[in-house]
Amino acid sequence: MARAEEKAHRRKILASNLTAVVSISLVLFMLGLLGLVMLYADALSRHVKENIGFTIYMKDDAKEADILQFQKFLDASDFVRSTRYVSKEDAAEYMKEALGEDFLGFMGYNPLKRSIDVRVKGEFADADGMINIQSELLKNAFIHEIDYPVDLIRVINRNVRKAGIVIMVFCGLLSLIAISLINNNIRLTVYSKRFLINTMKLVGATQAFIRRPFVIEGVLRGLAGAFVACILLALVIQLAHGQIPELFGLENVEIVGTLFVAVLALGFLISFLSTTFAVRKYLRLKVDELYY
Repeated sequence: MARAEEKAHRRKILASNLTAVVSISLVLFMLGLLGLVMLYADALSRHVKENIGFTIYMKDDAKEADILQFQKFLDASDFVRSTRYVSKEDAAEYMKEALGEDFLGFMGYNPLKRSIDVRVKGEFADADGMINIQSELLKNAFIHEIDYPVDLIRVINRNVRKAGIVIMVFCGLLSLIAISLINNNIRLTVYSKRFLINTMKLVGATQAFIRRPFVIEGVLRGLAGAFVACILLALVIQLAHGQIPELFGLENVEIVGTLFVAVLALGFLISFLSTTFAVRKYLRLKVDELYY
């Protein structure tokens, strides 16, 4: 009978610890996701901007050698991330795929112009920067025109700024909620052992002696939850790396390491402070107050 009760008691303790670790890990995982977004916010913004570029159309009488030389000049420019030369034949193939029919047979000639698709670096992807770049490039006599989505660039830059503000506010609110949830979970765990704390007081144990095992246990739970959260975050980063390898590069040890250290530190700090204050509260309560 005693063994059965002991086993049941151990199962309850294990279930309680497991519940606490799962709760902490899920909360820290959500905080970690927001931290991941914030750490990659600049990279995300740059990635979006760098996928917007412009197209330079060449005059029909432009020499092929001049165009290729101009492409090399663009590749060496500070504002260019990549370029791609599109010949008249390539442009016709793209148009044929888009229309689903051979328009050359209908028209009898190829009206499309040779062009160079340019992707700019993120720091140059703003309306004013693109206008200045266009003005400089149009000085070349063999350029017919430059097509660039200036209105789209303005919208993206405006939305990126708004998204940054929303993420910051949401992160602050979620951080407060997460800290409250972890704190309440730890307080409930300590509350369930309030009579044990009182018994230890009655036999003459010092406050530091009583507090130590609770703090150690709370910190271990916090670190365990943080470790689980780090594993989940690593899986998310691995998945993101498969979808956007140029953005979520696993070789970026600094960002990933900063995130994991922050999650572990947060799990330790919240657990330590919450457990310390919760135990201190019940150390100061009188016997009659333990029943409320």
